[in-house]
Amino acid sequence: MTTHADEAVGSKPRGSVVAIRSGVVDVAFATAPPRITTLLYAGDIALEVALLVGGGVVRCIALGSVRGLALGAAVTSSGAPIAVPVGEAVLGRMLNVFGAPLDGLPPPQTETHRAIHQPPPPLSDRVLRAEVLETGIKAIDLLSPIERGGKTGLFGGAGVGKTVLLSELIHNTVEHHHGVSLFCGIGERSREAEELWREMGEAGVRDKMVMLFGQMNEAPGVRFLIGKSALTMAEYFRDDRGQDVLLLIDNIFRFVQAGSEVSGLLGRMPSRVGYQPTLATELATLEERIASTRKGSITSIQAVYVPADDFTDPAAAHIFSHLSASVVLSRKRASEGLYPAVDPLASTSVMLTPAVVGQRHYDIARAVRRTLAEYEGLRDIIAMLGIEELSAHDRAVVARARRLERFLTQPFFTVDAMAGTAGKLVTISETLDGCEAILSQTTFDLPESAYYMIGALSDLQADAA
Repeated sequence: MTTHADEAVGSKPRGSVVAIRSGVVDVAFATAPPRITTLLYAGDIALEVALLVGGGVVRCIALGSVRGLALGAAVTSSGAPIAVPVGEAVLGRMLNVFGAPLDGLPPPQTETHRAIHQPPPPLSDRVLRAEVLETGIKAIDLLSPIERGGKTGLFGGAGVGKTVLLSELIHNTVEHHHGVSLFCGIGERSREAEELWREMGEAGVRDKMVMLFGQMNEAPGVRFLIGKSALTMAEYFRDDRGQDVLLLIDNIFRFVQAGSEVSGLLGRMPSRVGYQPTLATELATLEERIASTRKGSITSIQAVYVPADDFTDPAAAHIFSHLSASVVLSRKRASEGLYPAVDPLASTSVMLTPAVVGQRHYDIARAVRRTLAEYEGLRDIIAMLGIEELSAHDRAVVARARRLERFLTQPFFTVDAMAGTAGKLVTISETLDGCEAILSQTTFDLPESAYYMIGALSDLQADAA
């Protein structure tokens, strides 16, 4: 891959910088200007063409700091969009938006490079697989099962545990996943990238993973394009190798945010709540590439930051529409210490039908939701009058609901050093057995606290013995 302007010589168009506005650079060409998405180089500074202004001038997004760039500086076109290395050579590596290494090792040795701007697979090639990806996390497997080959969103505001839950999903699924896994960090902290890199090495799964990062301190253009670089690598394994790919994104909202920054720099008039007018199109361009085809599948799990816990925010609302499962994290449950803070009434999945998960799973999930919804309706009465004023039936509902809430908590492997408790992996059958046992009881021998932070219900009986 071309990485320096001096390598792009010959018949490639050459221009000069005529304007610099923060991360936006205008370049004038005496000949025909390059196409949109073409990669240009002003010295070592990479630019991507975003707009054709007219009169031979193109407006570009800088993919790095523009410090040191001067008016009149020579610009050379590479003649093609950004292309990243694909193939077995990228496995076990930490890369940036260009596919260049971040892990201090030599660049991936592969002759195959692919442009990051690709169309989604045609409808005729897509297939639907009604199959559940088991995660070992009780609240998710029971109430919002993840579709293998689908898209799942982990929604929540700041500090409710999105990244911890995503890390646990990585721990539980990557180790047992027989295909290839990609982690794409969009606009997240460098500390989290380093920790994940180390943890995946300790778990022994790094050689089957690719990690790409466009960090919080990088240019908005990098954060906007890093998802497309990750998808390009994922599509190679799906289409060329026929493998199943697990794509983990943290955080898809930062992609929307980067697009908003890019749009503002380009001078577009903002739309509702200050977002870019092209929000729906940009999001669809990325999300529609995540699909299952006859050759293989891409299963995507995406953390989604929800600004100010407002689920009507345009970014959250547009992301919702692309997903097959939504796991909503509740600040109220987090404040009560119920982790993972999955909101059982707001989380949904298209997989939760008798035809896919079976009649028993469907009935138990509905009964759990109904019990928790009844308890939610009784909370105000309990707060005002006390639980003693409830009928015997309502007291039994409250007893079941409070134990179900605590049973759906779970110690995680990724935080066991800080929590002081060993992580637990719970199968779907164990989760169903535990919930069914709680729902069938009207009186309980053990207090609510005994159900808190356990794995299967057999752990409760073992502790009691």
